Amino acid sequence: MDSSQRVAIEEWHASVDSGDLERSARAVGDPVVVLGPKGAGSITPAQFAEWVQRSGITLVPRSWHAVGKHLAVVEQDATWPESTEPMRVATVFRTAGGKVTAALRMPDLDAALELAHICREMAASE
Repeated sequence: MDSSQRVAIEEWHASVDSGDLERSARAVGDPVVVLGPKGAGSITPAQFAEWVQRSGITLVPRSWHAVGKHLAVVEQDATWPESTEPMRVATVFRTAGGKVTAALRMPDLDAALELAHICREMAASE
């Protein structure tokens, strides 16, 4: 994982965990592709910031896995305002231009790594 990729993902985590709407909007590309329990799609940075505020989620990185030049998987402990205990999840990140351009949250590390490898192979065959 190169340093610019790691910096972009670290900034994404810091912006989400702080709940700072402007910082969250600056941390992502336009559009940013998202995947989570409530669906998937491309959203604007403003919509991403709204999700950050609405969800109240915090995501503490636990392990980092480089998958390709622009892809990485980060295993995280997720908490929400109503959480009593953290829940372990993993997110596939794509980065470009110093920003996160995709954040695809999966239920566990194995699922995230599998998705990341599929995404890498799809990109390589374009």
